[in-house]
Amino acid sequence: MAAQQITIDQLDKDQIKSFSDFLLSYNKLSELCFVDCVTEFTGRTVSDKEDKCALNCMEKFLKMNQRISQRFQEFQMLANENAIAAAQKLGGGK
Repeated sequence: MAAQQITIDQLDKDQIKSFSDFLLSYNKLSELCFVDCVTEFTGRTVSDKEDKCALNCMEKFLKMNQRISQRFQEFQMLANENAIAAAQKLGGGK
């Protein structure tokens, strides 16, 4: 029962961390695109130019974020392979 509670607590912490990371990313995206794209504050509507700019900004941000994540995963896999190779080399030398 205690082990199950620890697992649930850890799951809750992981979910909270994941959601927190998502919100930070979303807020950064919103602020970045708003600053870059919204230029007219006298009207009540968003202009077509602002709308297109915000859409392009969002797409670029998401593609960049996806590419960075992909490269990071590739780097991690390479680092893990190198660590395994080094461990095997050390283990085989004894």
